[in-house]
Amino acid sequence: MPFWQTVGNATTSSSSSSSSNTNSSSTSSSSLNSTAHHNRAGGDPNQQNHGELPGGERSPTTVSAATAVSLVAKSLLPTRRRLKLDPASKLYFPYEPGKQVKSAIGIKNICKSHIAFKFQTTAPKSCYMRPPGAILAPGESLIATVFKFVEPPENIIERQLDLKSRVKFKIMSLKVKGEMEYVPELFDDMKDQAAVEQILRVVFLDPESPNPALQKLNRQLAEAEAELENRKKPPEEPAPRPTGEGLVIDEWKERRERYLAQQQVEVGPV
Repeated sequence: MPFWQTVGNATTSSSSSSSSNTNSSSTSSSSLNSTAHHNRAGGDPNQQNHGELPGGERSPTTVSAATAVSLVAKSLLPTRRRLKLDPASKLYFPYEPGKQVKSAIGIKNICKSHIAFKFQTTAPKSCYMRPPGAILAPGESLIATVFKFVEPPENIIERQLDLKSRVKFKIMSLKVKGEMEYVPELFDDMKDQAAVEQILRVVFLDPESPNPALQKLNRQLAEAEAELENRKKPPEEPAPRPTGEGLVIDEWKERRERYLAQQQVEVGPV
């Protein structure tokens, strides 16, 4: 065969092969595009999004992860206060070694629900509170008194350590349903709903030097004593209810008159 025919046939064969490969690539690209379009439009029913079950439900793993994230986010948020304290974070005591000293703190319910509160301390043997706990109605307030015995220091160094007391107090709060009598067991029964309202640090004041904090403490202590005296007073008895023209009924006289009238009816006329 002449060489020009051989070259021509080879060229024709190469062109046919290239055309076939081009058509095959076009067909493959069209198939991929069609599949992608099908997945976007409706998708393969056997393929689901990650974390979803048939019917659009989330898998338990996804739900657990979402719950964990929600709990972490909630824990980072500041706790909403139920009580307003005055002072807000400290308990001031006059420094008088060898004596029992007193502090005071105002507690007010700033919620729309009844709130129970109670004191806790790191030194229960040398401290106590009055009242140790109570239930406050919305907007109600009281002044609590805190008693503490101050140990006499053995030297100046110990005195300086006493002035930086490590004793702390904690106020717990709990939302309750309506009016009820306060009992400490409330916090044991509903400990999951109790919240730490505030941790109070003890600060000692020099009773011999004038100090605004000491003056305020003395005012609060006087108010607390006045409140205590008012609670001790017996309730006033209601006055006898007058009848007629303001005269009090003589019960004995009334009974006697009824008795005589009954006797006359039974005996009858002679």
